[in-house]
Amino acid sequence: MKKILLPTSTAGSLPKPTWLAEPEKLWSPWKLDNEILTEGKQDALRIALLEQDLAGIDIVSDGEQTRQHFVTTFIEHLSGVDFEKRETVRIRDRYDASVPTVVSAVERRKPVFVEDAKFLRKLTNKPIKWALPGPMTMIDTLYDAHYKSRQKLAWEFATILNQEAKELEAAGVDIIQFDEPAFNVFFDEVNDWGIATLERAIEGLKCETAVHICYGYGIQANTDWKKTLGSEWRQYEESFPKLQKSNIDIISLECQNSHVPMDLIELIRGKKVMVGAIDVATNTIETPEQVANVLRKALQFVDADKLYPSTNCGMAPLSREVARGKLEALSAGTKIVRGEL
Repeated sequence: MKKILLPTSTAGSLPKPTWLAEPEKLWSPWKLDNEILTEGKQDALRIALLEQDLAGIDIVSDGEQTRQHFVTTFIEHLSGVDFEKRETVRIRDRYDASVPTVVSAVERRKPVFVEDAKFLRKLTNKPIKWALPGPMTMIDTLYDAHYKSRQKLAWEFATILNQEAKELEAAGVDIIQFDEPAFNVFFDEVNDWGIATLERAIEGLKCETAVHICYGYGIQANTDWKKTLGSEWRQYEESFPKLQKSNIDIISLECQNSHVPMDLIELIRGKKVMVGAIDVATNTIETPEQVANVLRKALQFVDADKLYPSTNCGMAPLSREVARGKLEALSAGTKIVRGEL
């Protein structure tokens, strides 16, 4: 990877074109099907890459254009999960959702995102980051009628994720990111086995690895939950000490417009830090100076060569126009701080 000071990236998803899926909505159904859907997803991926290039993003992704949802699309490709047999569960102790059921041993019988990653690799010479759901967040998006143990199912998913990650690495992916918003909720499980299952998922990888821990998409249930967290959000304090000792290379966190005390980053000193400098829960586009201000504060606790400016979370629920403006602001604000350094 070409060495760039403060390389910018997104946390994950970008809005899909209106001809592919209903805009500004999670779990939005596809508007195309069969071969036309495959072609449409690839065209959307090309557009997502172009949007990132035009905005000056340094580490690019697929914008999750080929998946409906950051967790369930991966699970759809596994055996042992029945999507017709659904149960209502509480997602991250925040909101109820109808989810598929684990009915037998879970297995990955074929690659899930590897062909998409190869397609993206052919389109760009820039470093690629690919997001996968983390084991704990996967089990929190299912009803388990087979293992009847969150820990046991998480270990099974960790093994499956490791298989996928190794093939993504072979396809040319430079950074593999595991999305674990559940780490901000289930603190005892995170420390008991959550980080251990994450380390199982990255076992044997030579590419860089990241874990993304945020306060969720800008949907109403998450916005309402944040209002209950008080004037300081200290959830990261629970997981950062163990993550600092883990083999994960990069830790991604939420900073813009949040009540996360910036000095918590000191707990992961020595790690690379993906600092969320773009708020995905508002349509207001940040000014470059607002982005720069978040990065300056973060630089008190992380060395410049380890700081990766990013977004707080994915931007799938936003309009394409707003997301485009936010990407441009991220690049412009980063450019200001690069100049100061």
